[in-house]
Amino acid sequence: MKVLIVESDEELGTVWARHLERQGCQVTVARGQAEAVDALRHGEVQVIVLNLILREGSALAVADFASYRHPDTKVIFVTDTTFFSDGSIFALAPNACAFLRTGTPVDDLAAMVEYHGGGYRPEVAEGRAGVRH
Repeated sequence: MKVLIVESDEELGTVWARHLERQGCQVTVARGQAEAVDALRHGEVQVIVLNLILREGSALAVADFASYRHPDTKVIFVTDTTFFSDGSIFALAPNACAFLRTGTPVDDLAAMVEYHGGGYRPEVAEGRAGVRH
């Protein structure tokens, strides 16, 4: 599965990327709107992990461009603020599929990426990888 992480904090973006890569994802990391839009112009992704607060550009512009360019791409918004805590992000971004706190454990973030990217496997989620019934 191809994932785009849009996160201004390079260290946090790297932590998320490494964890998702260990889960088998192909990950691209962008630190702002321009890099994210460039990545979306040059390839398709199944899931975008997008921080609502970017140092460069607008997260909503990234989500809007993704909705236009790749309508099936899902966006998992993350934030450490109370903006949109009322769920209004889902009315503003039709491709929004989840809204998480930035401090969400990486295993939980990876599970959300896998689920919304179409790669959800119940046997992995339940700790039974490799077991057949």
